[in-house]
Amino acid sequence: MLIQTDPFRDLDTLFSRFAGRQTNTAGTAGVMPMDAFRRGSDVWVHIDLPGVKADSLDITIERNLLTISAERNWQRQDGDQPYFAERYRGNFRRQIQLGDGLDLQALEADLHDGVLTVRIPVAEQAKPRKVQVGHTQKTAPDAIEATTADAT
Repeated sequence: MLIQTDPFRDLDTLFSRFAGRQTNTAGTAGVMPMDAFRRGSDVWVHIDLPGVKADSLDITIERNLLTISAERNWQRQDGDQPYFAERYRGNFRRQIQLGDGLDLQALEADLHDGVLTVRIPVAEQAKPRKVQVGHTQKTAPDAIEATTADAT
């Protein structure tokens, strides 16, 4: 993995594109739509997961790779005769490559109203800081005495 000096310069380089597609029973790719952005000293990720319960989510981090897995099933009852079965169901997975400048130990995740919100603080060493420039008075170098030699 490349090391970036500013992992937030371009969100396309901070987060990888969709890593793998799972298909639902209707044959349509199950996508986990995502927004990712930096606000202040945090990186925020919002992923739409309608109908997914918190206990079916699995979130792991390994070597700066954030993996979010979820499952949504249809609980059919005996005698159900579906007219349409278009909603995504089954297993979903999204992987996001994170930069080195994040504090992965402090990552937080919350599922509310079908949206998974992940907050990742920027690591202290990656935050911009002001560098004080000192000014010291330098004295002029001592004059060097020169003598002339007789050229005879």
